[in-house]
Amino acid sequence: MAAELDFSPPEIPEPTFMENVLRYGLFFGAIFQLICVLAIILPVSKSHKTDSDSFEPKNSETVKKPKAAAPQISKKPKKETK
Repeated sequence: MAAELDFSPPEIPEPTFMENVLRYGLFFGAIFQLICVLAIILPVSKSHKTDSDSFEPKNSETVKKPKAAAPQISKKPKKETK
């Protein structure tokens, strides 16, 4: 019975070029997703450059005026009932 068992390693073919591309692409995709999730979860401190921009005076072009409320044309006066 011991003679019937074959303990030699199975023959595994070498991975092809496309299998290697797929394998490494999946690794890079997983790392990219982890970085994106960590960027959402972990807060990032603001740099000094963005803090100094808030103290600069704004141009009249950059300051937007609030829009006036549009008159409602669809309202009709109610009819008086007797």
